[in-house]
Order: sequence, then structure tokens, then C-alpha cells
Amino acid sequence: MNFGMIHEERHKRKMEKDLTTGSALKRQDFRPQTETMGQILKIGIPIALQDGFIQIAFIVITIIANRRGLNDAAAVGIVEKIIGVVFLVPSTMLSAVSALSAQNIGAGKHDRAAVTLRYAIFIAVGFGVTVAVVTQFIGGNMVGIFTDDASVISRGDQYLKAYILDCVFAGIHFCFSGYFCAYGLSGISFLHNVLSILCVRIPGAYFASLYFPDTLYPMGLAAPGGSLLSVIVCVIAFWLLRNRKMAKSKLP
Repeated sequence: MNFGMIHEERHKRKMEKDLTTGSALKRQDFRPQTETMGQILKIGIPIALQDGFIQIAFIVITIIANRRGLNDAAAVGIVEKIIGVVFLVPSTMLSAVSALSAQNIGAGKHDRAAVTLRYAIFIAVGFGVTVAVVTQFIGGNMVGIFTDDASVISRGDQYLKAYILDCVFAGIHFCFSGYFCAYGLSGISFLHNVLSILCVRIPGAYFASLYFPDTLYPMGLAAPGGSLLSVIVCVIAFWLLRNRKMAKSKLP
């Protein structure tokens, strides 16, 4: 067997291996696919902008708290850290609902996607209510882990007892956001978050700080108020989406 035949045999074996393993790489595999990239950006850009606006809102609220004095600023900072830990559970529901709903939607099981949303909301609300109730009794102790200053603990207790209610409503709109993202409708998630920030969270924190200088409790209610608006927007969007799907299913 000469060298040419050996090379040809090796090439043939390589091609057969590539066909069976699916590991063959070609030049066109590295070319951008505009349709796929467009679908990714269509979902990703609203989510990225939404997260950016949320961080800006936190910065603005922190600025408002800082203008109230050192003790209030410290209390708000501590509570934000506690909330960040507590919100790990509601935020993971968004990813869970999005993944499970997308699988069912891809399989044409839209009813199962809706059931996934329903039970995720039950879990999120159950967790939120439990945490909110417990915090009403041990809020001061939770803040006391981070400081020994009695004034900071008192202010932090006020702020936390109000802010923790957001865990209930945020869990609901997180689940809805995951459901909408599964349908590629991340714009709805962006919309309700922006409305919440611009209409309730920032104005609510500002006016509460202005008219209630002696307590942080009203300022803490701005967060659950904003999430309540988000829930209302999500319920309306879900109702419209469901009616549109039902109308399509009745078409001949």
C-alpha cells in the first residue's frame, strides 16, 4: 500500500468518525447567524436594560437615604444586604419558571407551562409570607448582627419590617417574568419593572423621606408598592396573552 492510499484511508476514517460523533467543524460554523443572534438579543437586551434600571434605582434610593443622616444611611445599607440574601429564593424562581415553561412551550404543552407558573407563584408567595411574618418579630435582631448602635438597629428594624413585604409581591412578578421570557416576551418584564421604578419606587422613597423624617417605615413601603404595580401589569399581560392564544386556537 503506497503513501497516497494510506492518506486516503486515514481521511476516510476521519470523515466516518466526524459523521458518527458530530464533532466536525467547518468554516461556516464560525459565521454569525443573524437570525439566531437576533432572537438572543431580542430577549437579552430588555433583561439587561431592566437589571441596569434596577441598579440605578437602588443607587437613587441610597442617595435619598444618605441625605437623611448617618444612622439612616447605615440602616438602609444593612437592610439592603439582608434583602439581597432573602431575595435569592424569589429570584431563582424566575430562572426555574423560564426553563421549565420553555421546555413545555417547545413541546406544545402550553397548559403545563401555565401550571408551572401557578405552582411557582404558590411556592414564592408561601416563602415570602413566611419570611415577612418571621421578620416582624426578629427584624431588630437581624439588623443587630451587623451593628451594636441602638439607633441604627431601631431605624433598620423599621425599614426592614416594611421592605420585607416586597418578598411576597416580588416573588409573584419574578415568576411572571420567567413565564414571559419563556415565550420570548422579555419586553413585558422590562416594562413592568420600569413602570415600578419610575412610578412608585423612586417617587415613593423620595416623598416618604420628605414627609416622614422620623421613621424609615414609610420609605420601606415604596419597594412592595412598586412590586404590587408590577404584579398588576403582569396579571393584565398574562390575561391578554392567554386570551390571544385562546382566540388563535378557535380559528379554523
